[in-house]
Amino acid sequence: MSDSLHTFVYGTLRAGEVNDLRRAAARHGLPAPVLVGEADAEGLLFDFGGYPGMVRAIGQGYVRGEVYRIAPALVPVLDEIEEVYPGQTGLFVREQVAVTCAGEIHDCIVYPVAASAVAGRPRIESGDWVAHRLARA
Repeated sequence: MSDSLHTFVYGTLRAGEVNDLRRAAARHGLPAPVLVGEADAEGLLFDFGGYPGMVRAIGQGYVRGEVYRIAPALVPVLDEIEEVYPGQTGLFVREQVAVTCAGEIHDCIVYPVAASAVAGRPRIESGDWVAHRLARA
């Protein structure tokens, strides 16, 4: 994938989760994302029930996730999963974030939520959705 992009996934798009990035690519006949590694991105994580929401918050905490190298054709699939549509305001937005993974800085697509969306939502102190979900099961 010479024209590949990177994405940082922190919730249901992580490996083994309900919207597993690799399964999403396979369903659409797209090249399999390549795991670069686990990483932490600056931010805070909140529990929305069946999924988390990350708020970009520099210097306030870290969110655990995975960095993948993906084909550009997968971006519209991710937008659909996260309900990010041109000209519409939704819960999630698509942004670019620098994430350090395996000793390298990657410019990653990430889907955070607005800080105003987390009012009244419990913070996931560990910053790790998978560990949090498993602990509450």
